[in-house]
Amino acid sequence: MNRDAERKLLTEGAGELELDLDRKRVDTLIGLIDELEQANAQFNLTAIRDRPGMLRKHVLDSLSAQPFLRGARIADVGTGAGFPGLPLAIANPRMRFSLIEATGKKALFVERTAQRLNLTNVEVVHGRAERYRPFELFDTVVARALSSLADFVAYAGHLCAPTGRLLAMKGKRPDEEISALPKSFRILAVHRLKLPGLDDERHLVELSPAGPRLPVRPGP
Repeated sequence: MNRDAERKLLTEGAGELELDLDRKRVDTLIGLIDELEQANAQFNLTAIRDRPGMLRKHVLDSLSAQPFLRGARIADVGTGAGFPGLPLAIANPRMRFSLIEATGKKALFVERTAQRLNLTNVEVVHGRAERYRPFELFDTVVARALSSLADFVAYAGHLCAPTGRLLAMKGKRPDEEISALPKSFRILAVHRLKLPGLDDERHLVELSPAGPRLPVRPGP
């Protein structure tokens, strides 16, 4: 697949997701795959080896979360090789992204890639999410294929602002995980996602902090 074909794949795929990406952002997303492909031979960052697969299953999959972002401060928990955080940061240069990763080689790759792609709206946090205490809470906290919903809330719930959102990107609809969710968070919606060029089942679970319970007033 040549560069023009990759540009077409991304541009048309983004269009199916109702995203309008200019040529510069499309080329930066392709540059991200260049970095991933080169580093993957040494560090084994992803099991997906073919470039069309990387473009669809990493880049477009990441961008499918775009409609559900809110606010200006976004955290990506367990970003791995930078997904979904790096594609979303490329698509949203006015938002600030903190990409949290505990594995050193992955955090280093993400940091170097952000620098090479000149993503000034990205910071990389090398550490475990449950130990991270940011100066300011996040408007959106997103995680892609990371543990169960209960674990996600346990690891990252404290990062979310009281009016913020947690977004869990999943494959099949996680009904059992939803039923096991602690009462400190509530489900706002479960969105079925259609990925361009793929038949894989995808869902996004949107959660919010339940907030303090109001006292029950005694009757007359």
